[in-house]
Amino acid sequence: MKKIFYLIFFTFSLLMNSELNACTNFLITKGASTDGSTMITYAADSHTLFGELYFTPAADYSEGAMYDVYEWDTGKFLGKIPQVSHTYSVVGNMNEYQVAVGETTYGGIKQLHHQPNALIDYGSLMYLALQRAKTAREAIKVMTELVAEFGYYSEGESFSISDPNEVWVVDMIGKGDGQKGAVWVARLVPDGYVCAHANQARITTFPFQKVNDFTSKTQNTYNSADVISFARGKELFKGKDKDFSFSDTYAPVDFGAARFCEIRVWAMFRAVNSKMDKYFDYAKGIVKKGKNGYATNRMPLWIKPDKKVSVHDVMNLMRDHLEGSELDMTKDIGAGPYGLPYRWRGLTWKVDDVQYCNERATATQQTGFSFVAQSRSWLPNPIGGIFWFSVDDAASSVYTPMYCGMTRIPETYAVGNGNMLKFSENSAFWVFNQVANFAYLKYNVIMKDVRKKQNLLETKYIAYTPAIDKAAVELYNSNKELACEFITDYSVTQGNNTVKEWKEFYQFLFLKYKDGNEMKEENGVFKTNGSGQAAGPNQPGYPEWWYREIIKQTGDQFKVIE
Repeated sequence: MKKIFYLIFFTFSLLMNSELNACTNFLITKGASTDGSTMITYAADSHTLFGELYFTPAADYSEGAMYDVYEWDTGKFLGKIPQVSHTYSVVGNMNEYQVAVGETTYGGIKQLHHQPNALIDYGSLMYLALQRAKTAREAIKVMTELVAEFGYYSEGESFSISDPNEVWVVDMIGKGDGQKGAVWVARLVPDGYVCAHANQARITTFPFQKVNDFTSKTQNTYNSADVISFARGKELFKGKDKDFSFSDTYAPVDFGAARFCEIRVWAMFRAVNSKMDKYFDYAKGIVKKGKNGYATNRMPLWIKPDKKVSVHDVMNLMRDHLEGSELDMTKDIGAGPYGLPYRWRGLTWKVDDVQYCNERATATQQTGFSFVAQSRSWLPNPIGGIFWFSVDDAASSVYTPMYCGMTRIPETYAVGNGNMLKFSENSAFWVFNQVANFAYLKYNVIMKDVRKKQNLLETKYIAYTPAIDKAAVELYNSNKELACEFITDYSVTQGNNTVKEWKEFYQFLFLKYKDGNEMKEENGVFKTNGSGQAAGPNQPGYPEWWYREIIKQTGDQFKVIE
C-alpha cells in the first residue's frame, strides 16, 4: 500500500515537473570526440531564468568563515555552512581545473522531495563542487559529502560531471522527512561512448560498491551505502540486490517521462548512431513493464557513436526539434505555414475531455542559457577548458568561447546587466531574444539567415582556437598571469563582439522581413531601384498546402466570384 501511495504522488509530480523542469545534458568522452577532448552540454530551461554568465574568482578564507546557501531556483535563503580555506575560480559551470557540471531535474518519488531543514539544493551543490574540486571524482566526493552532512533540499537530480580525462553521470534523490541526506549512484561513461539525460533518471542496474575509493583510477562506479537498503525500508524494492535499478525504483518511467524527457536522449543518440530507431516506440511514450514493474524496453545508458563528434557537432545537437522523425515539430499543422517548431505552453491540453500533448524537444524557446563545456587534457588547465556559452534558444543563439582561466566577464553577459523584468539593450540575453522572437513569426524563412550568420560566427571562433591556444601556451610558459590576461581579453572581446554583431543582425532582419515582405538583398546589401530607393520587395505569400488547408476549413468563403 505504501508503494502505491508513493507512485500516485510520483505520477502527479512527473506531470508538474514536465511543465516546470526541462533541461538537457549530453556527455561526450575523449574517445568519442574528434580531438580527444571531453564535453558536456547543459540547457538551463526555465520561463523565469535569465541568461547570464556567472563568475566567481578564486579566494582564500579565514578559519571559521561561513558560506551562505541560497536556493538557486528561488533565491530562498537556506542557511550557512562552513567555508573551505581556498576556493577555485569558476566561469559559468566550469572551474579553473577544467571541471564542469550540468544537471537535469527528474523529480522522482514526491515524498523524497525537499527534505525538511536541509541546507543544500541542487544548484548550490553544483557551484560548491566547482569551487572545491580539481577532478570529476573529487567533485562527486564533495557533492555527496555535502548532502550527507547538511541534507539535500531539492528533488531528484541527474548530474553530468567532467574533467579533461573523464565524464561521469550521477543520479541522486533525497531521503525525505525523517532521514538526512540522499541516495545516489555515479557511473563513469566508458571511453569512446556518449551519454545523455533529460529530466529522467537513467541509471538502472549497476555493480554495487561496498567502498567508495575516490582516489582510485580504476573504480568506475560509486554509490551511497544505503542506496538499496533505503529503498527496501520504504517498501519500494523487494528483489535481489543484483536486480535493483535506481531509476526504475526511485523514478519509474511512464508516458510523460518517456515522451517529454527520454525522447531528447533518443534524438541525440539517433543523431550519432544509426541503430536507435528500435527505441522509437519507447521514446514516444509506449513503456513496456515486467512483473517487477520495471520498464523492459528502455534505451541503454550510453552508446557508441558511428563516428567521432566535433565540438561544432555537439553545438548543433543542442538545436534539435525532432527533425526527420515521425514527430518532427516543423511538419504538423501546429507548426503553421512557416514550420515553427515550438508550441506555446502548456505542455498538455484537452479537447472534449481528451488529453493531448505538445512535444518537448532539445531546443526550446524558454532556455535561459546553454553551454558546451570542452576540457582538453593536453593543454594547461586555464587554457585547456573552453566554456562555449550561449543565451536564450540554442537553435537561434551563438556559442561563444570563454576560456576557463579568464578573470573577468564580458559586460554583455555579466550578471546584473538586465533581468527578466528589466530590458537592457546591451544584454546578450535580450539581444538574442529579439532575433529569436522575430524569427518565430516566419520561422523557416528567417531562420535560413539566422543559421547562416550563426554558422559564420561559430566556425570562425572554432577556427581561431588553435592560434589562440598556441599563443596562450607560449605566454603561459614564461608568464602565467599574462597568459590568463590574454585569454581573458580574447574571451571578453569575442563575447562583446558577438552581441554587437547580433544587434546589427537584428536590424538587418527587421529591414529585410518587415510587414511580411522580403526586401531584395545580396550578401547583406539591400538592392535599390537604380534611383536610390529600395527595390520592390518579394511577396511570397504562403505555401500552397496552407492555402489548401484554408479552403478545406472555409469552403467558398474566400472564393472570387466572377
